Amino acid sequence: MMRALRRISSIRRMGALLAGALLLGLLPAALSPAMAQDQNFGVKQLQGKVLGNNDAPLSEAIVYLQNSRTNDIKSYITEKDGAYHFAGLAADTDYTVWAAFKGKKSSTKTVSSFDTRKQVFIDLHIKE
Repeated sequence: MMRALRRISSIRRMGALLAGALLLGLLPAALSPAMAQDQNFGVKQLQGKVLGNNDAPLSEAIVYLQNSRTNDIKSYITEKDGAYHFAGLAADTDYTVWAAFKGKKSSTKTVSSFDTRKQVFIDLHIKE
């Protein structure tokens, strides 16, 4: 009789362990659709235009983006309409952006980590 009780107790423990393992295995699957909805959590984008005199778009201006944590600088050469775009920016990091064209430079602008927008628009002006 004692052996039978031990066996039943052992089977119950195994069942509880299996149920727990299944639950833990299913929990990430249950959370993943919610997480998949916001795949860009913690990421933002920066875009805008580089404009010259009379707000004319400046094609082939160079836009610089500096990460305040690492001091790394990325650059982008503007399109014909003066547009630039930086994607995949960490939302918890400040960035500084400026443009240069034919030896002239725009003022610097800051993309703040406190700005909660996922998409930030900043136009840069260079006086020629």
